[in-house]
Amino acid sequence: MPLLKSIWQVLVGVKDLLVLVLMLLIFGTLWAAFSLSSASIRTPDGAALLIDLDGVLVDQASEPSVLETVAGETVIPQTDVALLTRAIEAASSDKSISMITLDLDGFMGGGQANIETVGKALDRFRKAGKRVESWATSYADSAYLLASHADSIGVSPMGAVLLAGPGGNRLYFKEALDKLNVDVEVFRVGTYKSFVEPYTRTGASPEAKLADQTLADDLWADWRQSVEANRKGLDIAQLVASWPARVAGANRNQAELAKDAGLVDAVLDRSHWQQNLRKALGEGRDRNTPGDYKHIDFRDYTAGKPLFGQGGPAVGVVHVTGAIVDGEAPPGQAGGATIASLIRDAVADKDVKALVVRIDSGGGSAIASDEIRQAMIEARQAGMPVISSFGPVAASGGYWVGTGAETIYASPATITGSIGVFGIIPTFQRTLAKFGVHSDGVATTPFSGQPDIVGGLNEPTRALIQGQVADTYRQFIALVASSRKLPVADVEKLAEGRVWSGTRAKELKLIDAFGDLDDAIAAAAKQAKISGRPNVKVMRPPESFLVTALNWAIGSNAAAPPSRDALALAVTVSRLRATAQVAEAVAVAQGATVQAGCFGCSNWGIPAPRPTLPNSGLRAAVVERLIAK
Repeated sequence: MPLLKSIWQVLVGVKDLLVLVLMLLIFGTLWAAFSLSSASIRTPDGAALLIDLDGVLVDQASEPSVLETVAGETVIPQTDVALLTRAIEAASSDKSISMITLDLDGFMGGGQANIETVGKALDRFRKAGKRVESWATSYADSAYLLASHADSIGVSPMGAVLLAGPGGNRLYFKEALDKLNVDVEVFRVGTYKSFVEPYTRTGASPEAKLADQTLADDLWADWRQSVEANRKGLDIAQLVASWPARVAGANRNQAELAKDAGLVDAVLDRSHWQQNLRKALGEGRDRNTPGDYKHIDFRDYTAGKPLFGQGGPAVGVVHVTGAIVDGEAPPGQAGGATIASLIRDAVADKDVKALVVRIDSGGGSAIASDEIRQAMIEARQAGMPVISSFGPVAASGGYWVGTGAETIYASPATITGSIGVFGIIPTFQRTLAKFGVHSDGVATTPFSGQPDIVGGLNEPTRALIQGQVADTYRQFIALVASSRKLPVADVEKLAEGRVWSGTRAKELKLIDAFGDLDDAIAAAAKQAKISGRPNVKVMRPPESFLVTALNWAIGSNAAAPPSRDALALAVTVSRLRATAQVAEAVAVAQGATVQAGCFGCSNWGIPAPRPTLPNSGLRAAVVERLIAK
């Protein structure tokens, strides 16, 4: 029997080896075909650069898991902001590109600050004497903000422009936890640290509502100012207030009403929009398709192009995107060890003369946040200029990281601050007791076996954790005071976990200047005395060959919205936010005891398309499906 068992194991090993070799051959062939096809794509003379923005706009696209790809899980497409803006800039001086066509039919948003960055790139394209044409079945806030930078906005006769403004509800779990007999031990510092309120209340506290209302008003004012500057003559506040009466009192569809109000320039379906483009630009590659006009997709346009420069002195860019977690993490999440290692790689790179740390994060682990900040301090001590660039969100741990730089750039719409710390530990003694399960034991000190999630926390342990939270908060205050050169007393007044808009953050001296990633790169290059336009080197962990090949071979399995009308898009975004909040709630409960995070920040933009929970990439998908039902 042992001999037969050994023979069987050898046969199984040979079989596994053959399967592996076969897979490598298949993926190698696919990779070669992918590289060949990318290299062979050419831009037709006088073509349009097609920007088809299905899904969401992100600072750093997350890497889908092989399991998601193979299993055919629907994944919301993500577009990298920096890559898109570089493509637009390249097209501005490309004589073969005469126009940009914005297809926003499936665009779900991506943070007001990032949309404004793309909008500025479109403005520069138009200043080069080229047109931008936009079309969608319907427009919600994010899509309309981007479309307002176009020369012409088209909408389907079946569509509408639905402007809602920032705001919305959050999920509160206290009553559900009470029904499950789960006790949530909460430790916090800061009047406005509303992260823990979903576990302790059935609704927002007055302090949290005050802070949220101020932030929402600031974001809405910035949105209106941008749109009204782009679309002369619009009064958005008046239009939104009068819209229900306009709809009720008119015997016309909402698309025509939008045109009458000056929100759009043309009401036409997709086929007529494409036919008009075909008349203006000429026929596309597929002449037998009536609406195929001469164009190139921006993803094909960027394939093989050195959009970030090649060789010579460069500014390194490191992304801190998503939840900040301890240890290693893939792109789209901010692993403390991973980001710190990338910063050290930048310092060791002879071509990198300055560093920009781009932050789009509501925080997470305080320890991981400080690990990244320490790496930034080490880079500065090595003589390298370090600048922080805030994206849509730089709150709590995200702001903690930002204090490691000598200068901070942000957008007026950046969600900033949330300088506060909390701790949370769920305990299940009442849940277990309901089923007749109890705990008992011995101790040598008051802290033996603590914190005890099955027997509950004792008072000495509660005092110890509260002290740790308070100590971390004091460190946070001291870091901000030191880095921003502010008195500690002043920082204490603007801290307490309150979230600010970028506009107010500048007034409060939490940031230095308004500007996007390009502005931060230019400032870093100036400090490093790099002449001319600097090369940019994005420090990023290499994508695995297997994931790249699988994504190309099988496709992105993009999850299209259930419908293209404005209300359906709004429902899809609302579902994403609810999914993210549930996933966040579980992740917080399972995460570090002491955290610097901003639970409500996911409510002010588009949350991560694939919120992941600790130790299980499948749980988020399960949660999303439960909410969908």
